[in-house]
Amino acid sequence: MLGQILSTLLPVFLIAGCGALYGRYRSTDIQSMNTVNMELFVPMLVFAVLADQQAPLGDYAWLATAAVVIVLGSGLILWPVARALNLNLKTFLPPMMFNNSGNMGIPLIVLAFGDAALPAAVVLFIVEMLLHFSVGLYMLDPHTSLLKRLRVPVVLATIAGLAVNIGGVALPGWLMEALDMLGGICIPLMLFTLGIRMLDVDFSDWRLGLIGAIACPASGLILAWLMIALLDLPGLQAASLWVFAALPPAVLNYMVAEQYRQEPHKVASLVLISNLGSLVVMPIVLGLVFSAGYL
Repeated sequence: MLGQILSTLLPVFLIAGCGALYGRYRSTDIQSMNTVNMELFVPMLVFAVLADQQAPLGDYAWLATAAVVIVLGSGLILWPVARALNLNLKTFLPPMMFNNSGNMGIPLIVLAFGDAALPAAVVLFIVEMLLHFSVGLYMLDPHTSLLKRLRVPVVLATIAGLAVNIGGVALPGWLMEALDMLGGICIPLMLFTLGIRMLDVDFSDWRLGLIGAIACPASGLILAWLMIALLDLPGLQAASLWVFAALPPAVLNYMVAEQYRQEPHKVASLVLISNLGSLVVMPIVLGLVFSAGYL
């Protein structure tokens, strides 16, 4: 089991470490890298997975439902905690709800459970992203237009991929190959840029970051346990859900907080310290998943 955990986590840490090492000695325009990834490579991956006729998307309906419960339920669980600690709800709750299902979730799930888990990882990522660009933006600014949310490339790729799959449209093999190659770029690039971003950890609000590092995976894992107990999820989907539930906050929370001027420095501490905390949380969760016999 230790070998399985190490074989899963070491590539993640190695690629992220390469990003941190590169960013330490070279001035890197990480914003441009993230923009290209989120506007081109990630949408290509999402579209390719959803448009694949061999991926029976109906089999993932309960997994998507469980993901919705985990994302939204985390906010409900932690709302009284935030009030009791006198924390700004708009600052604290979004990072606790919207996790790192892209930069860390997809690579981690695929490395842990193999290529067969890629559709589950993408479904979980899509649910988190759609909720982030709808509920998340509404939480920060109720007046954000619906059209602005729908213009996000990942959302458009999701709609297009679902239309192709449900409509039974068979895309040419050469086109799917090109899409797969473009989409394949996003996973290592996510980890590489995550490593660069870790250099910006701000420990000035370390207490808030520590609260987030504990509260984020704890709330997610409680809800994952409930969903797995209630739903008859296949073993691979249940294993993927456990990993999804334990993920730290998405880096995108910081970018959105900066855009909406919602205490971005505090959100940065929440996000980055929680991602550091995942170095402890993830080996424990993977160990429990491997020992539980889901695979």
